[in-house]
Amino acid sequence: MAHAPQVKIPATYIRGGTSKGVFFRLQDLPAACQVPGEARDKLFLRVIGSPDPYAAHIDGMGGATSSTSKCVILSKASQPDHDVDYLYGQISIDKPFVDWSGNCGNLSTAAGAFAIHAGLVDPARIPQNGTAVVRIWQANIGKTIIAHVPVTNGQVQETGDFELDGVTFPAAEIVLEFMDPSDDGDEGGSMFPTGNLVDDLEVPGIGMLKATMITAGIPTVFVNAKDIGYTGMELREHINSDAEALKRFEAIRVAGALRMGLIKTPEEAATRQHTPKIAFVAPPTTYTASSGKTIEAVDVDLLVRALSMGKLHHAMMGTCAVAIGTAAAIPGTLVNQAAGGGEREAVRFGHPSGTLRVGAQAKQVNGQWTVTKAIMSRSARILMEGWVRVPGDTF
Repeated sequence: MAHAPQVKIPATYIRGGTSKGVFFRLQDLPAACQVPGEARDKLFLRVIGSPDPYAAHIDGMGGATSSTSKCVILSKASQPDHDVDYLYGQISIDKPFVDWSGNCGNLSTAAGAFAIHAGLVDPARIPQNGTAVVRIWQANIGKTIIAHVPVTNGQVQETGDFELDGVTFPAAEIVLEFMDPSDDGDEGGSMFPTGNLVDDLEVPGIGMLKATMITAGIPTVFVNAKDIGYTGMELREHINSDAEALKRFEAIRVAGALRMGLIKTPEEAATRQHTPKIAFVAPPTTYTASSGKTIEAVDVDLLVRALSMGKLHHAMMGTCAVAIGTAAAIPGTLVNQAAGGGEREAVRFGHPSGTLRVGAQAKQVNGQWTVTKAIMSRSARILMEGWVRVPGDTF
């Protein structure tokens, strides 16, 4: 039988924060993939190289980790007072499945820069030299993100001396503001879906755990490291090579998802891998980061380790950092307690690759906690641009 030749689709491969992904302009996608649905999902799976029983992504652009199995679509803004729509797909590594249920905070950085590169921002809003303020509509969750992108001679300034733990080389700093991050957009609901800052969470096979369940940046379930037998100093290899541990984390995640009302049955969690996230916290302790660098207890407010797509993340998801900053700003949460309690507007936490500072402004209105914005600095850099190719019968 004749096999369909490969087709080529304009694409740009970009690092954003501690993640990287394949970026597309909506108008460049094949017609069938310009609307949500099976064709689009099949295309993105094939671009990344999933599902891959070898978990290596040899035959695709993915890197066989949650941080590198990502596709992004940018288009002209559908909302007033915004520049671009940013839609993000988290591609499963071993299953034929694209998760559209949340945002990628790290790639939000790249979305701001790519919007300018791709000609999607009104030239009148881009200074010849200075900072372009890119107003991003995060279409997955219905939220606004403001990216402050440095510009030199009318072009995105990518090189610089801003260092980000988890990223090998320095680059130019991009400041991100996640506006009103505390409700899950179209799903409604409050920042604390259970109504409590701390809950007793019954987890089958584990027992009762104290948990803070928050929807800010991304729905996240926080537990204390010591309650599940950890110190908060763990690196990826300590946990990702332990199948039993990963099963336990998934059990906690599913129990949290049920309590938060994100799913109605445990079975639904299988098709909602991207959200909620599960993270564990501990008070500051000196530890050795994955690069071999010593992180001193005095340099951090707390330690956090988080799992993404069933594996411990090599650094920290940007959306989870928003959740950490938000929860840290609210007295009484497990995150706030690990950081020493009290009110705070910023927190620096230790993760497997080093440290990250995130700010959040929280206030209580009519007994309900709200957060006006969370702020953090990342960087982004185009790694490669041109076309990505897939077999013509993919979609």
